[in-house]
Amino acid sequence: QVQLVESGGGLVQAGGSLRLSCAASGRTIDRFAMGWFRQAPGKERELVAGISWSSSNTYYVDSVKGRFGISRDNAKNTVTLQMNSLKPEDTAVYYCAADSWRSTVARSPAEYEYWGQGTQVTVSS
Repeated sequence: QVQLVESGGGLVQAGGSLRLSCAASGRTIDRFAMGWFRQAPGKERELVAGISWSSSNTYYVDSVKGRFGISRDNAKNTVTLQMNSLKPEDTAVYYCAADSWRSTVARSPAEYEYWGQGTQVTVSS
């Protein structure tokens, strides 16, 4: 079993930055693909950014390209999402997720077995 704990969410003004961290425990995630999802009220959960186990492949949804950056530190069992130039439409609960089956990034939430509890990000205009 893998436990994922997110941190770093909060309230920020438009144009500001936040750094989300995901700490894994229970098992090493160095062979897992990892993703950051978000879900706003009334909307489906979507993959915002993903990273393969080796960091050789990354994915970003179009709406965050150029603003967000995903990285991982396998030695520390952590994954980070740096969010810059935040917009009100980035407001959502952000979840860290782990996929132990694929080396590349899957886009569907159904492909991820392990989930954190989520952290709220609110961007005011």
